[in-house]
Amino acid sequence: MTASKRNSLILAVACFAAGALVVALLSGGDDQQGTGSHAAADANDGSGKTPIRTIWTCSMHPQIQQPNPGSCPICGMDLIPASTTPTSKTEARGPREISISEEARQLAKIRTVPVERRILEAEVRMVGKIASDETLTRTVAAWFPARIDRLYVDYTGIEVRAGDHLAHVYSPDLLTAQSELLSAIRYAKDTRAIRDKLRLWGLAEDRIKAIEEGGETSDRMDINSPLGGIVLHKHVNQGDYVKTGQPLFMIADLSRVWVQLDAYESDLPWLRYGQPVTFEAEAIPGRTFDGTLSFLSPTLDNRTRTVKIRVNADNPDALLKPGMFVRATVRSRVTGAGKVVAPELKGKWISPMHPEVIRDGPGPCPVCGMDLVKAEDLGYEIVTENIQPPLVVPASAVLQTGKRSLVYVELPGRDMPTYEGREIVIGARAGDSYIVEQGLAEGEQVVVEGNFKIDSALQIVARPSMMNPEGGGSGGAHDHGAHGSAPLREDKNEEQRHGKHEKQEKTPSFEVDAAFHRDLGKLLKAYFEIQKALAGDDFPGSKSAASAIATNLAEIDAGSLAGQALAFWKESQAVLGHAASKIAAAADIEAARAAFKHLDGSLTTALESLGLPADSGPIYRVHCPMAFDDRGASWLQPDEEIRNPYFGASMLRCGVVTQTLGKAATKGHEHH
Repeated sequence: MTASKRNSLILAVACFAAGALVVALLSGGDDQQGTGSHAAADANDGSGKTPIRTIWTCSMHPQIQQPNPGSCPICGMDLIPASTTPTSKTEARGPREISISEEARQLAKIRTVPVERRILEAEVRMVGKIASDETLTRTVAAWFPARIDRLYVDYTGIEVRAGDHLAHVYSPDLLTAQSELLSAIRYAKDTRAIRDKLRLWGLAEDRIKAIEEGGETSDRMDINSPLGGIVLHKHVNQGDYVKTGQPLFMIADLSRVWVQLDAYESDLPWLRYGQPVTFEAEAIPGRTFDGTLSFLSPTLDNRTRTVKIRVNADNPDALLKPGMFVRATVRSRVTGAGKVVAPELKGKWISPMHPEVIRDGPGPCPVCGMDLVKAEDLGYEIVTENIQPPLVVPASAVLQTGKRSLVYVELPGRDMPTYEGREIVIGARAGDSYIVEQGLAEGEQVVVEGNFKIDSALQIVARPSMMNPEGGGSGGAHDHGAHGSAPLREDKNEEQRHGKHEKQEKTPSFEVDAAFHRDLGKLLKAYFEIQKALAGDDFPGSKSAASAIATNLAEIDAGSLAGQALAFWKESQAVLGHAASKIAAAADIEAARAAFKHLDGSLTTALESLGLPADSGPIYRVHCPMAFDDRGASWLQPDEEIRNPYFGASMLRCGVVTQTLGKAATKGHEHH
């Protein structure tokens, strides 16, 4: 047996076992609802108890319910028995509750942990480039009109020291100023103004004295470097005539550099001015550098949806060079009030312009002269004794779909293990934990393993669940009737599933012309190339296809759009471009798949508002509830055969067609 076939067999067995667990949850471990003689269960056994009517369902498709055994009409798997008449053991006490036996709990491997209060520690990772420190960069300009007779520094990148010759110039104005000095001395006039003029033109004090004492004048002189560093730009060539103030050279002192980074919106709660930052340069493997966060841009880049971050870093060995690619890390702890915990800054005063300047008391900054400020004024929590830590739950406890976040809470004081589905509001994520803003209390037990099985059990009995928040129906089944061209929300079952919540957040709809739709079709084709590559575990192919997205976006002619439609497209264009760039720059295929999820969400939103090209269908919307640790993810594909971009070959057929768009739909398929 090949490895591929062996893996497929293992997955099939695992999926069947998962379905059996769901049925076990529903049956509560009661032997009356087991897999023995089900025909006998339908008859009165003479005990006077109400007989249990046995129905048969598919573990993968709970909407299939039949009175007799057989095969699932969707996937062909054997149907398994499940009772529609719950016993007193399994009867839930609320629409979002389900009770199970202790045996079923152990079989499903359900595990809970308490909601706790603690200060979260986050590790924010960013990428960026080295840049020269603008405060240590000088432009050497012409102090008087002159001709460049010789360039000592005739190419960029050369290192110079303070006082080194840069150029030799000829200037009649220089000769005239020296003659004025000699004339003033001859007629006993005040020479201070002329001396200051020559000094500002770059003549050294000993040169001025030589003119005064020996009458030595010259119409030529050397231009010297005012500082040591690297020549970044050479603005003139030998033989050029320059005017007063015209730039000659730009020189940067690289003993200290800037690290320019991009931080995502979600990372901002963890970042503060003055935080220590560590980073590594790809060109210098194995070495870590330290810096200080010195600037957070007050504006967001609409194109990349990131905020510019600047870090000051010492560079005594000149190893860090402008343009080098770096990866940086900030480690941070945040309180419930959103302040970064930094007890080491207790009683400290910091310069608002130079974060490396930290003093024990108030006073002026020795670098810029600005008044130092208290660390507390920069967003730090100094005293830790009275801090109210935020409520925290493991990330594995949260089931997310769209804008909803759901957890299952074990209810105390029940005669059987009972779980309640509860929608919560989550805050920032730090590693494997979420901050909880609303919906939970300290000490409550949340399910961290087995929550997906509980949710599946609720779907089978048509109660509110992750995929079916309103409950009812047949456990979240999806019909696949005919649909015209977009918008995506024409699926009536989708409307029923999401209920009023989705209707309140309905995406606006805009009319666009056929030319725009044709360009949008090219973008959709590039999206399909990424989906195909990820489903085929072709990491290089996904990066290549993602790079083409930028070209497609640039070629879309939005000239026919105006007003809100144009504003909507510009925003969508920026988000799509950023998501595609994340795929193109991904370090591995898992990072590419995570970025693809964002690309899919952005494209879906755009298609909901702008519609599909007339010749683009049919297009199938597929959902896999097992992607990203059972949080689920969706995607679009041009045909019905499931090809999962989030799992690739490991679970290529895992997914369910939830919508058919474009031309007339055929019957959907779903797999696990």
